[in-house]
Parts: sequence; structure tokens; C-alpha cells
Amino acid sequence: MNYWLFKSEPSVFSFEALKAKGKAGTQWDGVRNYAARNNMKAMQIGDLGFFYHSNEGLNVVGIAEVCALAHPDTTTDDPRWECVDIRAVRDVPNPPTLDEVKANPKLADMALVRLGRLSVQPVTPAEWKEVCRMGGLTPAP
Repeated sequence: MNYWLFKSEPSVFSFEALKAKGKAGTQWDGVRNYAARNNMKAMQIGDLGFFYHSNEGLNVVGIAEVCALAHPDTTTDDPRWECVDIRAVRDVPNPPTLDEVKANPKLADMALVRLGRLSVQPVTPAEWKEVCRMGGLTPAP
């Protein structure tokens, strides 16, 4: 299993909105960055990802699961852009803030710290475990 982080402004698409999509989930569309697109192309069904509220809140608020492999993004006719589908798994009880993540030496190399603008990021198993611990998820899912 691989781990990821999906960033979204809550005023555009929040974790609550993802939860409202139910088990079917929704496509993670509109990504127009090659690195983020390539991360989605590497995803497998069942991979887990943190749902991070960017710009407003700045915290890890939930856990999502990849429920469909990369496919054409229906929001564009440009065949270069693909996306996966994700669904909500659970809320994070104590959402770690960006400042808390940055202050944690175990997370110094995390993409969220180093590549702040990347909307879909890889997360290492050690980073996954630490952010889950910080968020009150024990044992980590």
C-alpha cells in the first residue's frame, strides 16, 4: 500500500463534501500539474491519503481511499490530464496543523513541508504513521 496527501481549499471542495459523495466517491479532477498527475497515475485501488485543507484551516482533516485508478479527467478535453477517484474513510479526530507538521523533526522531509504547492503528494509510511499519531489515530489505519 502507498500513502498520499490530497490538498483542497475547503471553500472549493471540503472533506465534508467528499464524505457526502458516499462510498462511490468522486474523481479528484482539475489537477493541472505534471508531478501531481504522475502521482495519481502511480496510485493503486486501496491506497490511502490524507485530505488536507489548504489556504483555509491548513490542516489534515481526514483520510481518503483511492477507489478508481487513473482515468481521463472529465473536466477537460486535453488527454494529458488524468485523475483518480477517491472516497472518504474517516475524520482525523485532532487535525494536525501545517505549523505542527513543520515543527515535527520526524516530518522535516515530508512533501507537505518541502513542496507546499503540490496538490497531490506522496507520503512515506513513517510520515503516515507520525501524522496519524499526531491526529489521534492509534493505531494508524
